[in-house]
Amino acid sequence: MSIQSIHKNMMINEVIRRFPETVAVFQRHGMECISCSAAQFETIEQGAKAHSINVVALIKDLNQTILRKI
Repeated sequence: MSIQSIHKNMMINEVIRRFPETVAVFQRHGMECISCSAAQFETIEQGAKAHSINVVALIKDLNQTILRKI
């Protein structure tokens, strides 16, 4: 089984589409605008910077969440 991981250069909407369980993680970290138009063209890193969110912590939490589903 191959384990897919989320990285900072992925588009927010791509992550949400592939891993819907990550919506709660984005919200918990303060990214409430995951359904706005910016989520379609922003990377996780860009969105995190725009909201002053620690991207390393966010990526770690996102990956832990998808690993629990495997």
